[in-house]
Amino acid sequence: MGLRLKFNLALLAVFVPGIAISAYLSYNLLHKNAREEVLRNAGVMMEAALSMRAYTVGQVRDKLAQKDDEFVKQSVPAFAASEMMNLLRKKYPDYSYKEAALNPTNPGNKAAAWEAEIVKAFDSDGDRGEISGVRVSEMGPSLYLARPFRIKDPACLACHDKPEIAPVSMVKLYGTDHGFGWQLNQVVGAQVVSVPMSLPIRNANHAFYTFMASLGGVFGALFVILNLMLYFLIVRPVRRVAAAADRLSAGRTEMSQGEPLELPESGNDEIGVLARSFNRMRRDLEQVLKVMDRR
Repeated sequence: MGLRLKFNLALLAVFVPGIAISAYLSYNLLHKNAREEVLRNAGVMMEAALSMRAYTVGQVRDKLAQKDDEFVKQSVPAFAASEMMNLLRKKYPDYSYKEAALNPTNPGNKAAAWEAEIVKAFDSDGDRGEISGVRVSEMGPSLYLARPFRIKDPACLACHDKPEIAPVSMVKLYGTDHGFGWQLNQVVGAQVVSVPMSLPIRNANHAFYTFMASLGGVFGALFVILNLMLYFLIVRPVRRVAAAADRLSAGRTEMSQGEPLELPESGNDEIGVLARSFNRMRRDLEQVLKVMDRR
């Protein structure tokens, strides 16, 4: 087994476990970061929806007077926020937004079974600010982030306390069977943003493959550079010494051109010391042979 082969096997013994460990750690870290990034984006969407709700309450609702024969949905904060999220989904189709309520005025906001469990969890634990997790949906595993809706503004009860005091047009549109009986400081629903797990997995895998390709390129370049350094700095000089020693063992103290068998002595490293030692040995042996010839 040659010196270069031994060196390459040693490099592989270091590189292969190093790449395997790097792949394992980076894969898990990138998937964790991708999931956290998706949840952060979901949080930004929720804040945007809340901003739209606040804008509707502060700037729009008072400007749109309700009519007895037509309910103006644009004055409802939840409707404005949902409409804005629907427009946003045209650019980010993987994200779905819903304001899920246990007893909504609009049946379209009725919480599904899994959403209802989240709302109940917020209601039972008033200090809980958000809930995230993974659930199995019709489209496969889905990552979700939920934050509670708590009635903090008494003005909201004007539409959701009793049907008698609610806008006539709203009662005519939605009826009196749902959307009423809300109480101040009650958790009535939750903001829920759902994202297919395929999105963070796709993002993480893309980053992982890019990282591993870069790491493989660095290791490959390092492997080639080390082999070139090994050849020019060690293997080739050692081969010269080995070839010269072979000639000298055969009693030949000259090169094929008739020149003295002399190795280059450049450098102060181990190869240079070996070359000087060999040349000194060759000269001593040459002197011994000359003395023996005279006898």
